[in-house]
Amino acid sequence: MFKRLADSGPAIAITVDGKKVTARAGDTVAAALLAAGIDHCRTTPVTGAPRAPYCLMGVCFDCLVTVDGVGSRQGCLIPVHDGMKVETQLGRREAGR
Repeated sequence: MFKRLADSGPAIAITVDGKKVTARAGDTVAAALLAAGIDHCRTTPVTGAPRAPYCLMGVCFDCLVTVDGVGSRQGCLIPVHDGMKVETQLGRREAGR
């Protein structure tokens, strides 16, 4: 589904839902998830339908994830860093964000 055009940066290890995933320096969280074959970032609060990154520029909020313990982060705007912990978000967004 998602294929890199070039391997531009060095490999970085991140954890997604407790599993080790290799990302590339310069990737956003959303791009790293797509490149790793992870097909959704969150589920909807009403039906539980999976949602995947859509606009990849911070407009649609379909790529919300929990990053290093902070929920409701837009994965398309957050660059990965070595040791980052990402969790897919289930249900509603975090209040007070």
